[in-house]
This record gives sequence, C-alpha cells and structure tokens, in this order.
Amino acid sequence: MSNLTVAVLAPPDYAKDLGKKGTISDITFYNLKKGEATVTFIEPTRYPEKLSSLFYAVSMSDSVILVVSEISASFGECVLMIQCAGKAKGYLILKNYITPDQIAPLIKGTVLEHYEVIEEDMVGLREKMLDSAVKQTAHEKAHDGAGKGVVPVDAHFNVKGVGVVVLGSVAQGAIKKHDTMKVLPTEKTAQIRSIQKHDDDADSAIRGDRVGLALKNIESEDLDRGFVLTNDPSIKHATTITGKAQLVKYWPAPLKEGMVLYAGYWMQFLPTRLEKVVAEGDWRMPVLTLKLEKDLVYPPGARVVLHYLEGGKLRVVGSLELE
Repeated sequence: MSNLTVAVLAPPDYAKDLGKKGTISDITFYNLKKGEATVTFIEPTRYPEKLSSLFYAVSMSDSVILVVSEISASFGECVLMIQCAGKAKGYLILKNYITPDQIAPLIKGTVLEHYEVIEEDMVGLREKMLDSAVKQTAHEKAHDGAGKGVVPVDAHFNVKGVGVVVLGSVAQGAIKKHDTMKVLPTEKTAQIRSIQKHDDDADSAIRGDRVGLALKNIESEDLDRGFVLTNDPSIKHATTITGKAQLVKYWPAPLKEGMVLYAGYWMQFLPTRLEKVVAEGDWRMPVLTLKLEKDLVYPPGARVVLHYLEGGKLRVVGSLELE
C-alpha cells in the first residue's frame, strides 16, 4: 500500500470532496483510497486563528494544494509558511478570476514559483494525487531507512481491548511490527503491538505512511502530541538549540535577545526564548541560540520554522537550520 500526505490550504471543508473525513481536531484528516494507493489530505481547521494549525498541516505534508480565492494576508502567510518549511512540491488552484500573472510577483523567489497551476476539478485532482502516491512509494521503497523509523505522534488514546493507540505519519525510514521504539523526549520505550494503515492491518510502514500503532509497555498519559517514536539513534532532543537562521524578506527589524518565538518541527510547536543573536553582516541571516521549556526532538540538520505570535499580520519569522 502507498500513501501521499497533502496539505489542503483552502476554505473550510474544501477537502470533503477529495476524501472521507477522519480525525478532527485543530487539523482535519480526509482519507482517499483506491486499490493499493492512499492519500491523506490535511486541512488546518483552526487557521487563521491558530497559526500552529497551519504549521502542522504543512509540516506533515509531502505536497501542498493552495487554493487562492483572494490576495489576502492569509494567502501571504501561507506562502511564507510553505517557503520556510521547504515544501517544494505543490499545486495552485486560482479562483475568482485571479490569474497566474497576478500572483507571480508575490511568489517570486519562493518554492511556489515551481508549483503547477491546475483547474478546480475534484475528480481529476483525486486521480492525480493517487497517481503521485504510487510514484512516491516506489521511490520510498527503493530508499527505505533499513528499519530505522521515526513517527511523530499527533494523537493518542486508549482503545478498549487493544490498549494504547497512537496516530501519526512515518517521517523517516521504516517501522515494523514488534519493533521496540524510544519515546522521545522521555526515557521510556514502547513496543509496536500492531500497525494499521487506513484501517488495514500491516506488518510494516515506510516514510509517508499514515499509521495507527497499538503500543505496549506504555500508558496513554505518558504520551503527548509532538512526542516521537523512533529506533534511530541519530535523533536528538534538547532544550537549547543553535543554528543559522534565514528571516523572511518582509521581516522589519533584527531579532532581539529575550523575544519569545515558537519553534515548529514535525508535530512540535514549542515556545522558546531567544537567548543569543549573532549577526555578522546580513541581519536577516543571524546565528540564533534558543532556550526551550520542553525538549525539542529533531534529527541532525533539521530545518525548524520560527514563528512570532505577537507579530500582528506577520507571524512567520523564518527558518533555522540546526547544527
């Protein structure tokens, strides 16, 4: 079975014509299945009220569908989020007589320059995404992670007769039934009792797969959204992180020590205080040291998205390449 995860940045419930509604919270999942191909569509249900909702949807996605109904602050914020998260694959659907020439200057120099402009045809769009799912999985199977998997948790609960179940997507590598996984940032471990993909039992899952995992040796109260299940020893966690930042071109002034920013990575959206700023030359490319109250879990070279929730209409600060 193959899976593609697609962020749908559009008016509310736009994806209801693309898949069957699944889990609903600040992000809503819609599932599409045909034969061995599956697509998971994610809508940021609480955006624009909650910026984290937009971040989670974009962060978890393999590609993005951006529906442009008007040139607005939300459109600009979506462009900045997609750019900072480095989502290079995607599609633009233009409505209300908006033309490619109108948005060209607004996406110039961003990954969206290379997005395909497509018609609003739901049947054709479903087929296009299913086809992409098959192609992506062929690539992933050829480059799987030799069993070293990473699954960020986006939901967890108890199921009667089953025990603890977590929902998430395989972010890296591959996992197998009976694997013992670290539960970062805690010191605990858990064993995968069973794996489900789109309600079907499976023995394994690879990068891109949306999974439900039944776990043993851990309780639901030991888990939280953003925790990471992994058997990859290279995955780190820390409350102090340092890296080279790249601020968005609209950011008005140099960052100042003491500012409270939010660091986004995988299913984590954590408050952090800016402890040190070193800017040699271009102030839009400083080296930052951030102090967090909770551990951030990340692989070497991770690209973290920085947010400033007191920023009014400009809330996406830029990205940070961790050391």
